[in-house]
Amino acid sequence: MVSRRLVVPVAVPMAHTTKGSRVSDKKESVLEGFKAFLTRGNVIDLAVAVVIGAAFTNVVNSLVKGIINPVVGAFGTKDLNHYSSCLKAPCETNAAGEVVSGIPILWGSVLSATLSFLITAAVVYFLMVLPMAKYLARRARQQAAKEQVEEVLEVSELEVLKEIRDALVAQRRGPEQSGTGTP
Repeated sequence: MVSRRLVVPVAVPMAHTTKGSRVSDKKESVLEGFKAFLTRGNVIDLAVAVVIGAAFTNVVNSLVKGIINPVVGAFGTKDLNHYSSCLKAPCETNAAGEVVSGIPILWGSVLSATLSFLITAAVVYFLMVLPMAKYLARRARQQAAKEQVEEVLEVSELEVLKEIRDALVAQRRGPEQSGTGTP
């Protein structure tokens, strides 16, 4: 027969806990962990990226709506967002521009959103990702060069220590045992 114990957690008021007790240590470690999480570079970088991304999205949307759509409209018959096809003919609209009958496919809106995405992706890649990759590669090369210099220094230090050891051994043996033959 297997015996089982029931463990019931007991809440201890914080007023009765002392520094060093298990409950206060656990609370402090949770707070310290949360603080470490917040101050880690990843979280701060992510927050900055979200804010910049939101602001940049407005710029790209304005670019597409203010420049690209009118240019397409100049070559075509209307604004890019208004291009559509009718899946179930005929598509009829009321005075407000809402579809009353038929099933419209708004492919102009999809094309506009795709252009916004491509512009955003290109700017992020060329202004953020590519320079950061070049910077990280340059840092890696510098670190590798630094490690090679440190390795050469360690080898030369090791050689100097071996020479010192050999000199001390030669001093202990004396001049006649060292094989030099000069008194």
